[in-house]
Amino acid sequence: MSTTTLSRPTGGATVTHLRCRECGETEPLAASHVCGFCFGPLEGVYDEDLVASRVSREGIQAGPASLWRYADLLPTLTDDPSVRVDLGTGWSPLRPAPRLAARLGLQDLWLKDDTRNPSGSFKDRVVSVAISAARALGIDTMACASTGNLAGAVSAHAAAVGMPAYVFVPASLEQAKILGAAVYGANVVAVDGTYDDVNRLCAELADREGWGFVNVNLRAFYAEGSKSIGFEIAEQLGWRLPDHVVAPIASGAMFVKIRKAFGELLQYGLVDGQLPTLNGAQATGCSPVATAYEAGTVDVTPQIPDTIARSLAIGNPADGYYALKVADETGGAIGHVSDDEVVRGMQLLAETEGIFAETAGGVTVANLARFVEEGRFGSGDRVVAVISGNGYKTLDAVADHLGPAFQVSPSLDDFQQQLADRTA
Repeated sequence: MSTTTLSRPTGGATVTHLRCRECGETEPLAASHVCGFCFGPLEGVYDEDLVASRVSREGIQAGPASLWRYADLLPTLTDDPSVRVDLGTGWSPLRPAPRLAARLGLQDLWLKDDTRNPSGSFKDRVVSVAISAARALGIDTMACASTGNLAGAVSAHAAAVGMPAYVFVPASLEQAKILGAAVYGANVVAVDGTYDDVNRLCAELADREGWGFVNVNLRAFYAEGSKSIGFEIAEQLGWRLPDHVVAPIASGAMFVKIRKAFGELLQYGLVDGQLPTLNGAQATGCSPVATAYEAGTVDVTPQIPDTIARSLAIGNPADGYYALKVADETGGAIGHVSDDEVVRGMQLLAETEGIFAETAGGVTVANLARFVEEGRFGSGDRVVAVISGNGYKTLDAVADHLGPAFQVSPSLDDFQQQLADRTA
């Protein structure tokens, strides 16, 4: 089926066309995921004069308490607000974390808490932008390849606007994430294989069916939604940039777009200062980007995932090369930690700050601890860690490590005796 194309953006659109990130060839706005000349990835090109004339701190602060307060900095295809899909995604808390900071040896630590988004992860951000673009392009069916969180986000947002959805996931995915997509009425397609197998299937389907695959043929719009994390961090810090950011890496898109957000805030005069160091976090069982970083190369060798951090289990990350470039240009690092460290990171975050994060959060916290041990942060530096998903999606990761502290009969004497034994 032919690709849906918007012949020209409607009045007030912030993006004018698509451009290849590799060769620079341009294409019209469309549901298209690769350059027709070199097969490189496409990205939206903004009307920078229009954005500069419209964006201001005051305008942003007067906007909704969602990512759409940054509409002028996102790839909108129309000024018509009825096209936008808004479930209240974004504007999640940026929390000071003094107890975790004390445990790790930091003085000024903040947590960007995306466990509070509508479907429980940062993926709501990218989906809000992608489905809004799809509606402007006239696409009527949504789809995705997912390691779990994206399936839930696509299902929720498609349901909210009455669009059918097909979400493709590895059959080995956590049951909670499968149910978390199916409950919205989406068609969950369990594929026998890894995420990379799922992604290849979806790339073929996107060309045949004409559906809007948010992370395939709508990727140029979808990935930009992650910029809202960076915008919010700066605004919530009083329009200041932190010294360091630690964020998880799966495909690498979120990591790259947070850096892009900081660059745009500087470009349009919304903040002063310099780019923070960007530090990436992976699990050892799926660490192609961290492995390349350790080897001192930008050539990412695909891996077969074997980790409990399934939301990060992308063995052939689309933006791995670009993530490495961001780490290099900002003076950051990309690390990896074992599954045992992931679980300990989840527990440490919950015990100190009352935030129950999924395995990706454990990956972030455990790598944060490693970076502190390596002396990557100054004693007074301001550090922000991105906590990207809710722990109730990955209960199986901690099921073998946690349980009741006591097992007692309904007897005061029994409990007091066990309490005394435990204290002794």
